[in-house]
Amino acid sequence: MNPTKSPYHGYRFSPEIIDHAVWLNHRFCLSFRDVEDLLVERRIAVSYETIRSWCNKFGPAYARKVKKHRGSLGDTWYLDEVYIVTAQGERRYLWRAVDQDGDVLDILVQKHKDRRAAVFFFKKLMKGQGCTARLLITDKLPSYSAARKVIMPTSMHCHERYANNRAEVSHEHTRAQERRFKSPDQVQRFLTVHSQVHNLIRIGRHLLRAANYRLLRSRSFETWQQVTCAC
Repeated sequence: MNPTKSPYHGYRFSPEIIDHAVWLNHRFCLSFRDVEDLLVERRIAVSYETIRSWCNKFGPAYARKVKKHRGSLGDTWYLDEVYIVTAQGERRYLWRAVDQDGDVLDILVQKHKDRRAAVFFFKKLMKGQGCTARLLITDKLPSYSAARKVIMPTSMHCHERYANNRAEVSHEHTRAQERRFKSPDQVQRFLTVHSQVHNLIRIGRHLLRAANYRLLRSRSFETWQQVTCAC
């Protein structure tokens, strides 16, 4: 039986270069041209359009593997939605859920923030986590309460003022990049990958001793090498 063909088969550049370009684009607030310049500094001549194609093809696959490797996250879900406008003037709502540790559970771009949109997001969350939340923490948007009664009636719900600050703060690391997106699909694709890279690399450095921080950081990069098959 023939061995499984490598996903990098037919590419001129090595897997290490491809995965590094994707990592740079999603780990930092960099454009494709910025990544191109960083690679050129290392004597790697590749166009920003090629980097774009790498990110579009390999980024989602990497994100799925990272998410599968991490498994289910916390049972307390902080939810929030923000209004975004793409470069083409399309208006959407970006829904985001994080757990008690600040890890992003999921994101979803939708046209509305009504009950139907909240139900759809709840179903996506439950499918991704494989369970319901023990506690939901949201703002006072009525859609959350209406959707919870239908989808997760056994989950506790808190919507006190400032209670969901953790979810609101989680938007900060992507707000600076919103204007680069030309369409809602591009927002969804980029932020899905970005959130998984953020989860993998984000380590509470201020909570750890230096030796423990370096150990956890090394493990994060080892995981990245495993999921990108570039080791």
